[in-house]
Amino acid sequence: MNRPKVVVTQRIHPEVAGFLGEFSEPVLNESRDVLPEPELLARCRDAQGLMVFMPDRLDATFLGHCPKLQIVAATLKGYDNFDVAAMAKRGIAFCIQEDLLTVATAELALALMLGLGRNLLEGDAHIRSGAFQGWRPRFYGIGLAGAQVGLLGMGQVGQALAARLKPMGCQVQYCDPRPLTAGEEQELGVTATSFEALLEGSDYLVLLLPLTPGTRGLLGKDTLDRIKPGCLLINIGRGSVVDEKAVAKSLNEGHLGGYAADVFAMEDWALADRPPSIAASLLAQGRHTLFTPHLGSAVAGVRLAIERKAALQLQAFFAGETPEGLVQR
Repeated sequence: MNRPKVVVTQRIHPEVAGFLGEFSEPVLNESRDVLPEPELLARCRDAQGLMVFMPDRLDATFLGHCPKLQIVAATLKGYDNFDVAAMAKRGIAFCIQEDLLTVATAELALALMLGLGRNLLEGDAHIRSGAFQGWRPRFYGIGLAGAQVGLLGMGQVGQALAARLKPMGCQVQYCDPRPLTAGEEQELGVTATSFEALLEGSDYLVLLLPLTPGTRGLLGKDTLDRIKPGCLLINIGRGSVVDEKAVAKSLNEGHLGGYAADVFAMEDWALADRPPSIAASLLAQGRHTLFTPHLGSAVAGVRLAIERKAALQLQAFFAGETPEGLVQR
């Protein structure tokens, strides 16, 4: 019996590749680079399975070149880069990782809050410049104890972050179209509020939103003008939820106190008009910014677990079982 061909778009751990080889014919990307689209298409034309990653984009045109494709296992949670409706129309199963990225992403959000609020990047640069001569009254920042923290979005990552903020003495409020129960709010030590109240009252405002037509550009010039002066904005959702040029302008004018981000608009491949790079005006705001290269799930053990889970989803599907994390079939 012929084993299914499974194309893996990014480099994976050797043990996961070995596991794939037990039930399929894996076609691996041994480099650390994104495969050029013509090469990826050539690999996928006769593939039955596909393991995809954050830089990938699957739309109806791409799927039209993959007539034998039966399942796509995504090593991520947010899937705005993937046309689920087009896959459903072609009868292609689509799986995601529902919870493996949650804790690691929440931890990074906390790190960005502390790093931006306590001027860690600027302090590090000062040390390395050779200018440090011992303590001086400078680099005063904002702590978390007693701070008003607003969480825009209260899904799994928001709840994981709230749990980590609770023992730090923050006053945490959130805004989400699907509020928590009273018991959940009490357990996490959070209270629900309006979007406007979150803007006007937060010392730290953390964006935990998916990219949808309703959230794209939500934090633009008008919204930023209403934000509390000196607020530190943290984005670990999607880059296009903010207008990066408007953020840079607000920073330059001294209204927004700082901006930390792990995600950028240039990564939102589903948007035909996405910018080709991070706005130069934003990169120029070195003193008031802290950026990481999409490190949300970049914990070695977490990434291994994610790849292994995607491989298990493929194995279950080809064994005639219903894989975990199935979005649609």
